[in-house]
Amino acid sequence: MGVTDPAGPVMDRDEVDRALARLGQEHEAIETSLFALQDHAGRRLLEGAELTGVTKERWAATEASITLLWTCFDAYTDALRRAREIRSRRRWSSREDLVELTGLLRGESVTVAGGASGPAVLSESFTLAALVDRMNELYASSLDMVVAADAVWSALPARIDLLAAELQRTRRLAHSVGVRPGEHPSGDDLEGITRTLTELREDVVRDPLAHWVPAGGGSAPGGGRPDTTVYDREARALEDVRREIEAVLTVRQDAEERLIRLRDVLSRADRTLAEARTARGEVLAKIAATEVPVVSGPPTVLQEQLATAAEYRRQARWHRLSPLLESLEQRAEDELLRARESLTAVTAPLAVRAELRGRLDAYRAKVTRHGLAEDRLLIERYDAARRMLWSAPCDLRVAEQAVLRYQQAAAELLAPPKVPEQYAPEDGKGDQE
Repeated sequence: MGVTDPAGPVMDRDEVDRALARLGQEHEAIETSLFALQDHAGRRLLEGAELTGVTKERWAATEASITLLWTCFDAYTDALRRAREIRSRRRWSSREDLVELTGLLRGESVTVAGGASGPAVLSESFTLAALVDRMNELYASSLDMVVAADAVWSALPARIDLLAAELQRTRRLAHSVGVRPGEHPSGDDLEGITRTLTELREDVVRDPLAHWVPAGGGSAPGGGRPDTTVYDREARALEDVRREIEAVLTVRQDAEERLIRLRDVLSRADRTLAEARTARGEVLAKIAATEVPVVSGPPTVLQEQLATAAEYRRQARWHRLSPLLESLEQRAEDELLRARESLTAVTAPLAVRAELRGRLDAYRAKVTRHGLAEDRLLIERYDAARRMLWSAPCDLRVAEQAVLRYQQAAAELLAPPKVPEQYAPEDGKGDQE
């Protein structure tokens, strides 16, 4: 133990035996890992694939690393075998054997051809411990690349195939309702999704590492996840198209009912406009000095579009009928509202006249209850207001003033009489005789 050499103090027999046992265990673990890497499905797929891009570059480097890893392992195996042979010469190793074993087990006794640190090094010497560390590094980097590629291949192509199958079902459904490329936006969307999925699958198969997001920090080999950004985007786009197709299918199912409702709404709008036109003539004949708005005719454009919608239904052009029905339903409701507003605006003077008539009769009933119906002034003012309100044409402004004069006269007669104020005699004063 006291003698030293570049490998350090000479090891004794127990130290040698413990070192050989440890190295034997490490050798067995490394060999098991190397065979597992050799049999890894991802490695076999990489060997047989036509790679491109970043995966092609990294696989070339990984193949060189795996080759170097086996070279290092062979050198490690040879060194361990030589050490075991020396130890097995004698039960009790001699001093010379221990010195030689110390050099093998602790010194830089292993030479790796080609260099384990890089292609620029022709050969490099290692201690067994350093060589194990180097093999661990090569194994970790190689396994990281293989696991990442295998993870992408295991995750994305199958999902893309499932989405492509759903895409084909959606396309057949779309064709059944007339949604085709160049004729409907959803048809164009389906073509775009098809192209993107085809290109994505080819790219994933040829360059899986382009679709890999590594985990940050010092993660274990294969740490990370497949990048599903493009896949998720196309899946969302297909779902949007599918909902659009379902909406078109819904149109096919209830198109006739919706067309009937549309005809009913437009018919009510036409009747309301006709009523407004009739009312306008009545107002012009019965009310004087009043501006009455003009009533427009029925909306011929909506009727034409309704006929077009019926033709689309007859021809089963559901993709064209769907947006047309939605537009027509909103515009028909707007047209009915406009017709009702027009009727209200036209009949407003008649409503004012009716309100004045009601007010006049209400005050007359009130004065009658108080026994004032025979009052000459009230009779005169009532007759004047009534002639104006029940004659044609009626001037509403003049009639309103007449009703107000009747109201004022009635209010004065209905007001309670004023009681004269009583004054007491001044203090200290009285009748004097």
